[in-house]
This record gives sequence, structure tokens and C-alpha cells, in this order.
Amino acid sequence: MTTQGFAPVLAVALLLAAFPAAVQSIGVCYGVIGNNLPAASDVVKLYKSKGIDSMRIYFPRSDILQALTGSNIALTMDVANENLAAFAADATAAAAWVKQNVQAYPGVSFRYIAVGNEVTGDDTGNILPAMKNLNAALAAAGLGGVGVSTSVSQGVIANSYPPSNGVFNDDYMFDIVEYLASTGAPLLVNVYPYFAYVGDTKDISLNYATFQPGTTVTDDGSGLIYTSLFDAMVDSVYAALEDAGAPDVGVVVSETGWPSAGGFGASVSNAQTYNQKLISHVQGGTPKRPGVALETYVFAMFNENQKTGAETERHFGLFNPNKSPSYKIRFH
Repeated sequence: MTTQGFAPVLAVALLLAAFPAAVQSIGVCYGVIGNNLPAASDVVKLYKSKGIDSMRIYFPRSDILQALTGSNIALTMDVANENLAAFAADATAAAAWVKQNVQAYPGVSFRYIAVGNEVTGDDTGNILPAMKNLNAALAAAGLGGVGVSTSVSQGVIANSYPPSNGVFNDDYMFDIVEYLASTGAPLLVNVYPYFAYVGDTKDISLNYATFQPGTTVTDDGSGLIYTSLFDAMVDSVYAALEDAGAPDVGVVVSETGWPSAGGFGASVSNAQTYNQKLISHVQGGTPKRPGVALETYVFAMFNENQKTGAETERHFGLFNPNKSPSYKIRFH
């Protein structure tokens, strides 16, 4: 997560058809930076018992992949940032990774491979060549239906207010979204109204940040009306995709959440309100894409006691390490 601010039509349609539709819009990120977390097999059982049918993990781990076998839980799996340079430079390294971590688990329902998470600096130049090599490796293995993308922060968007002004900050993003337009895979975006709110409480109200009534914002550029910061942030990404000449590239919210403790605005009440309303809200899309359910992954399944950074980082979990809920939450 981050604290940063804000083809021919037939060919694309056929490519999009290759990617399976989400059974539901809500998944949950399974982070493992803790020394007291449950066994992977118990975690998968918890997902199943709560009706959570999609999961994101941040690197391949054999016990998690084994536990997921036969579960029908759709999996988004990251390529760690430190592997990007090797996979960009060497197609055989990418193929070896696919063989070891994807082909070896035929009973796992791989949905997306996220090639890096919030990559910054010189490594951004490695994202696209690594994506191409991983896509080729998956296709060669008969796994071309697995989408290959990258997960970016909201910081890749400039001029995010009003949403219709959204554009990409850096040239590398234009090349990535052009490639995604050619493959039919979506752009994965981490969206955190919490960080936007705590960074600007003068202009952003808590209600607007947590899907509660009381704030209405009109985008003078589009005429669209916003009642939640989440929608405005997502629609700024859609606007940037349009500006980049890739209006048909989809968006998946690969992380979003609200901490229940550890800092300003972090409370059980606010976290419960945000995440519960999020789950209901994303089924209806955004003002720019109304009626189009937005595939969204809540961060995170557990409070992770070994995460570094601000205290809030250790309190994003929907569940405690003993599998008890951090607060009451329904996933349907």
C-alpha cells in the first residue's frame, strides 16, 4: 500500500472474453507479514466459510498454493518487485517462474499475475518487458487465460481532482496501458481514501471518505456527481486511461481498506463503516462506469504484527490472527 496522493474492437472483445468473470466483486488480500498468523490451510477454510471467493497474495508461497488447490478461490498472485529486472532481461527466468509457481499448481484458479506492486524509480522500466515475458511464458504453457498486469498506486495519476482531469504522471504508464489494451487485461490500482483523508482533512470530510451521506461534489468537467471519495479516485483512473488512448482497459481495485487502530481517523467504527459500505457499493460501479461491478480487493485479511512503517499498517486486518473478526463484517 502507499500513502501517495492522488486494438480493434473485435480483437479486444475476444481477448476480454478469455478472462473469466468474477463470481462476485469482493476479494481480500492475504498478507503474511506476521509471526502469529494461522496456517495457510486454515486461512483458505476461513475464506471459504465467509464466502470470499477471490484472494490476492504478494509472492508465491507453496503452502498457500497447496491450500488453494481445488478451492475454486480465484487468485491474483504478485511477482515480487525484486524479480522484475531478471524477468525483463531473461525470458527463460520468467518461464522458470511460471513453471515453478503456476504450472506446478493446476488445481489453483489463477486469475491475474501482478508484475510488481507500486513499483517506483528505475525499476518502472522493467515492468513492461517483464509483463511481456511472463505473458509469453503463460501462453507457451497453455495458460493464456491468466491475465498479466501490474499493480500501481494512485500516485501514478496527476490532476486527480476533479476526476475528469486525471492523467498519468509518467511516460512508462502510457506504454503499459497500450499493452494492456492489446491483451485485454485490466490495470490493477491500489485505492486508499483513508490516506487521502488524513492528508487533507481540511478539504475532505470523513463522511465523504467512508461512503456516508453529507457531501456532494460535482465534476465541472464531466457533469458527474460524486458522493464518495472512492468513486472520484477510481474515475480519475478511468479518465487517465481515456487520455492515454486506452478507454477500453478495465480497472481492478487491487487494494483498498481502512485501519481500525494506530493513528488519526483509524478506529473500529470507521474501518467497519468503510469496508462494509465498500462491499455493497462496488456492485454498482462508479459515476463514470455506472452499473458495472468493480472487482475490488480489501486490504487485508489479518492484522499483521511485523509490518513496518506507521502503526496503522499493523491494523488493516478484517480478522485477528486467531481468526476472530476485528469487527462485524458481511461479504454479501
